[in-house]
Amino acid sequence: MKSDRLLSILLLLQTRGRVPAHELADRLEVSVRTIYRDVEALSASGVPVYAERGRHGGIELLAGFRTDVTGLTADESRALFILAAQGAHAALGLDAALGSALRKVMAALPAPHRPAAEVTSRRVLVDATRWRSGPQQAVDLDVLQDAVFSDRRLKLRYRHSGQREPRTYTVDPYGLVAKAGTWYLVADRRGRPQLFRADRVHSARLLDDPVRRRSGIELADAWEALRRQVEERPDGIQVTVRIRREHLDMFRRIAAQQLTAPPEDDGEGDWVTVRLSYPVLRAVRQLLAFSDRVEVLAPPEARAELVAGARAVLARYEGETPADRRRRR
Repeated sequence: MKSDRLLSILLLLQTRGRVPAHELADRLEVSVRTIYRDVEALSASGVPVYAERGRHGGIELLAGFRTDVTGLTADESRALFILAAQGAHAALGLDAALGSALRKVMAALPAPHRPAAEVTSRRVLVDATRWRSGPQQAVDLDVLQDAVFSDRRLKLRYRHSGQREPRTYTVDPYGLVAKAGTWYLVADRRGRPQLFRADRVHSARLLDDPVRRRSGIELADAWEALRRQVEERPDGIQVTVRIRREHLDMFRRIAAQQLTAPPEDDGEGDWVTVRLSYPVLRAVRQLLAFSDRVEVLAPPEARAELVAGARAVLARYEGETPADRRRRR
């Protein structure tokens, strides 16, 4: 709709300053010719906007001109106030700033939209933390934020999963990403993108050197490449199991990351068939937690791994306890 597009152009220019016409056209998914017509319409309505052609030209508002956000629709107002429930602001130390910003937005909203926006913040809650995720380790994002916003390199002491001692890395940060309640630093290490979980950073020190990012790569680009690496990594061990129907819901919650297909009815009323994927054979031992409520059907090596795991548990509990060994000494 033209009115929404005109407002979008106005707010983009107010935020960004001079913007090339082709960039506005790409952002708003229209032609450059349409953008110039919209600029003429804004100018005719009294907005001090002008265009400069040429290599370094663009579209710009007269210096000092500001507008409010009274053009927001009801749905746009609701969307802004749902931001208050995202939970990421507290970790970044921006809770107070968010509250202040929303109060300013509320004051600028058209009067008919204010009640709906206020109710939205009380009726919609977004909790990004998974069920049964366990206690969350405290995360200090201050230094990581400083590096991201000051465009400086970082020296990290970082502990990888499964390792006891942290390693030292010098990285070039692109930004921070919050996914499912976990914060990640997206950075280049030796010119290649890498993910660092913020709760595994033992220490971080800001360096004097400016950041050295790859040309033309933004945070969204680096994150997309890393996300695909995680989600599209080659499959490991493919396992077929059957589980008692009454325990299927609990099984799907606990083994959600390993499921590769929807459950199938195996023809026996009390059982359903499920297909899983594990990165390594030993990880199949997760299924021991379900005791006899789960049976591995294939492959044979997965069944053998569960037998070995069960025997190891049995040997542990049939042997001497630590108290017995202390008494014997």
